[in-house]
Amino acid sequence: MSATRHKKRTGRRILATAAGLATAGALVAALPAGAAEEGSGPGGWTYGKKAASGRTVDVQLLSFNDLHGNLEPPAGSSGRVTHTHEDGTTEQIDAGGVEYLATHLREARKGQRLSITAAAGDMVGASPLISGLFHDEPTIDALNRLKLDVTSVGNHEFDEGAIELARMQNGGCHPTDGCHVDGKPFGGADFPFLAANVTHEKTGKPLLDPYFVWQKQGVKIGFIGVTLEGTANIVSAEGIKGLKFGDEVETINRYAKELERKGVKSIVALIHEGGAPASGSYNYDCDSPGPGDGISGPIVDIAKNIDPQVDALVTGHTHQAYACTIPDPAGKPRTVTSAASFGRLYTDTTLTYDRATKDIVRTAVASANHVVTRDVPKAADMTRLIEDWNALAAPIANRPVGHISADIDGRGSSAYEKPLGNLIADAQLEGLAPADKGGAQIAFMNPGGIRSDLVYAGSTAGEGDGVVTYGEAYTVQPFTNMMNVMDLTGAQVVTALQQQVSGRNEASPKILQVSAGLTYTLDLTQSGAARVDAASVKLNGEPIDPAKTYRVAMNEFLGGGGDGFPVFTEGKNKLVGASDLEIFLAYLGAHSSADAPIAPPAVGRITVVE
Repeated sequence: MSATRHKKRTGRRILATAAGLATAGALVAALPAGAAEEGSGPGGWTYGKKAASGRTVDVQLLSFNDLHGNLEPPAGSSGRVTHTHEDGTTEQIDAGGVEYLATHLREARKGQRLSITAAAGDMVGASPLISGLFHDEPTIDALNRLKLDVTSVGNHEFDEGAIELARMQNGGCHPTDGCHVDGKPFGGADFPFLAANVTHEKTGKPLLDPYFVWQKQGVKIGFIGVTLEGTANIVSAEGIKGLKFGDEVETINRYAKELERKGVKSIVALIHEGGAPASGSYNYDCDSPGPGDGISGPIVDIAKNIDPQVDALVTGHTHQAYACTIPDPAGKPRTVTSAASFGRLYTDTTLTYDRATKDIVRTAVASANHVVTRDVPKAADMTRLIEDWNALAAPIANRPVGHISADIDGRGSSAYEKPLGNLIADAQLEGLAPADKGGAQIAFMNPGGIRSDLVYAGSTAGEGDGVVTYGEAYTVQPFTNMMNVMDLTGAQVVTALQQQVSGRNEASPKILQVSAGLTYTLDLTQSGAARVDAASVKLNGEPIDPAKTYRVAMNEFLGGGGDGFPVFTEGKNKLVGASDLEIFLAYLGAHSSADAPIAPPAVGRITVVE
């Protein structure tokens, strides 16, 4: 890759290939302040020629986040965005698909002398089958063709562990599955993954490079990449052994100072942490009535504390759309953006660079989100890429595994209780209820593990309405988490329900999906743990007995305390069962046919008081 795009990268940087091996960390340092001629910079990246005269020049920053391997257009509500018109009416717009994203980005770059494309993490992981089946090699291939310049890591880059993340960067065949295409080893990413706040516990050295300096025509812009500090709480522990996830603000401020010492005064932070705008419309003005007034969540405090040296923040993780200005510690408005998820939007930000100060003119920064509409020509190279990988996946992906009578909303549902969440929890309860399978009486499903909807019309050409294919089921449950069944007391069950809305989940509740028979009241007029009154928790109509022991099923991620549920780590007599995907497939097969499809499960297990 080249930052100028007209000269190929001269060599691939070598990153850690096993846990405990540190990378060069800060290999990508800025060129000397006076550097102007074209040449090779540190780490093998190349730079452009000196720009034409003129004190200021506009630099286009195109960005997106949380692609999650969605190469094909996302199905159902996961593939739509909401537009609010001036009269207050709203419109749903079909969006996403890498064939369309490529066309939109390439059109946006036309006429732009200086253009950078950056991302804020979760490019891979929790991916649909076309990418996930091949350990996300297809997505890296697509991102290379999209000419992505740089990305931060997100929590899902660690789904298969740090060693696999190193393979995503450096290339090479998968250690167990080998090369997916005969005679064609995986080449790896042509762009750096940045992980400034991910360090080895023993050495303190960064796992990956902390920053990257883009330079062209005399313009230098540094990018610092971080994932959320809480990553260790939301990924499987085995893959991140020996790693530490540091504070986002402290890390960014430290490397901002390092970049400035090296002559890089224009800085963008790529942060895999986000916020929640007051409206779900992608074009909502979150600066009304004042800067940042329409957004809440972790990114607000982060933005308010990051050093004013940093000129713009590209964020992610929450899958929300916003282009706000949040005041920095000096009270000066600073652009903070997020482009929803799944490639449905991209953000176009204009950074005005002052050649005299080598800094961004903050008052001239302009940013907006744009819909990746599907009314443009498909990018032919992306179509070929999808066709090639689909051909390899087809024997598995197109196999029918069940039937549904209507859409069953999951990821796309904004409700606390999701019909697809109920279906998954019921499948887990049934699959693990037999005595020899664990004797489960209750099942809990984490909402973040539901990655899509089940769509009646489907997404595979010619499959027939109502047919659920293996590929669609995989897209809903792509992690292949092993199921656990454990002993919990009734008091611990109640504590789990209270931890949904207290502790680290108080500001952003993580509402578990519960199996049939378990009911309770979620009173949002209260605060913290008081939002779930123990007296309201019942199993099959009977109050939960705090002293009684119950057998409770959940995936291994939850069983390890993931998503802010430490009480689950106290479970006793743990039995490890089949994977969540296996159990989901078995349930679909056992409970549906073309003549008797599954209907969307009724909701009502959780009574919400607002």
